[in-house]
Amino acid sequence: MKRFSAVIAALLVFVFTAFGCATMSSDSGWITLIDGDKGLENFNRVGDANWRVEDGAIVADKGKGGFLVSKKSYANFEIRAEFWAGHDANSGIYMRCQDPAKLTDRNCYEANIYDQRPDPTFGTGALQHLVRASPMLKAGGKWSTYVVTAKDTHIRIVLNDVETATGYDSQFASGPVALQFGNRGKEPGGIIKWRKVQVRPL
Repeated sequence: MKRFSAVIAALLVFVFTAFGCATMSSDSGWITLIDGDKGLENFNRVGDANWRVEDGAIVADKGKGGFLVSKKSYANFEIRAEFWAGHDANSGIYMRCQDPAKLTDRNCYEANIYDQRPDPTFGTGALQHLVRASPMLKAGGKWSTYVVTAKDTHIRIVLNDVETATGYDSQFASGPVALQFGNRGKEPGGIIKWRKVQVRPL
């Protein structure tokens, strides 16, 4: 019995070491990366954004730009993310990123959050550079929910229960996901808050 307990304990240590502190949910295989003010340890930081815990969420509002990059890569998956964006926020969920140290919207897929983007067709709800937002919704000044599904070459974006973009692309097969605090040239990119972020491998 003691030997069995030791084996179980060793397996638990391996699981927590391999997957960090991300928690498995009993909700059909969802892995929780952010839950209120918990979860910063599940990401690597890239850039100089001032990520911090504040008012029950993970928040950034200063810096030239930055990302929280997941420590694990994903190929086929679904993401659920609750976020609060300022009206002037430039943010997004990056997926299947090819270089976790130098992320751009050209070497990752991006579900955009950018209500004031100069070309609004690729603003909030769009799959950046690939599929325009239709309808074009706004997310500024309120809590919103993204559900993004990436299955093989198909990517589907749903914002607040409304499908805003769906399309096919074969550039990137797998990679980490990342949460963006962007900028507009030399200006800060507004405030972004992440309250709940979960991923479910498919």
